[in-house]
Amino acid sequence: MSRLWAFWAIVRRQLIELKRYPFNTISGLATLYIIFLLIFLGAKFIGTAGTRFFGESLEGLVVGFMVWTFAIAAYSDLSWALIREAQLGTLEQLYMCPFGFRFVSLAWIAGSFLTSLLFVSVLLALMMATTGKVLHLNLGSLLPLLLLTLASVYGVGFATGGLALVFKRIQAFFQILQFVFVGLVALPANTWWAKALPLSLGTKLIARVMIDGIRLRDLPASELLVLLANGAFYFLLGFLALWGCERIARQRGLLGHY
Repeated sequence: MSRLWAFWAIVRRQLIELKRYPFNTISGLATLYIIFLLIFLGAKFIGTAGTRFFGESLEGLVVGFMVWTFAIAAYSDLSWALIREAQLGTLEQLYMCPFGFRFVSLAWIAGSFLTSLLFVSVLLALMMATTGKVLHLNLGSLLPLLLLTLASVYGVGFATGGLALVFKRIQAFFQILQFVFVGLVALPANTWWAKALPLSLGTKLIARVMIDGIRLRDLPASELLVLLANGAFYFLLGFLALWGCERIARQRGLLGHY
């Protein structure tokens, strides 16, 4: 029960920040919508080939941009939180949590997923209204696929969070990852090496659910197992990277100051 209250406190803090700083929240949503609008108008201007930036159809463009938006929040939220706590001088207080810093990290990304779900839902509604394409929103099939797909990205988020503990400023690296994730979302999952990378296979399966209306139980079991193994591998690898960077930060005395 105590862990549940601690988790709720972290989620509530994130929700309060979204509400308390509405200009920043609305600006973030507007920025993403403008980016999508530019891609959409560009795709219409140059023809159907333009939609291949995020997918093979206009619906694929919407799905791909949605997954990319989730991915941006998934890998960066924890890192930004650690950078902000270090700047405020409150990072050490997170380590005073009786459940440990790793629990705080897990709770933070879980809360990040919930807040991202609200944020992206509004963005998805705007994208569907703009394109005139209505997608299937079977939550029973969509949410498990989203979690499995984003698990690998949260692993990257753990790793970048660890880098933030050691190097403090890694914002330039974030910009590189944004373009890398664009490529991973757009990469066709037709080969074994593409399926082994984050996002590629998951985006394909999410597109089949949202565009074709296929249910989770009707998807190939082999691809679901590959997606599960992919997410578990990168999630664990990132968690170990965070643990290693945390040890380095402790040894160098980097937790108490920015």
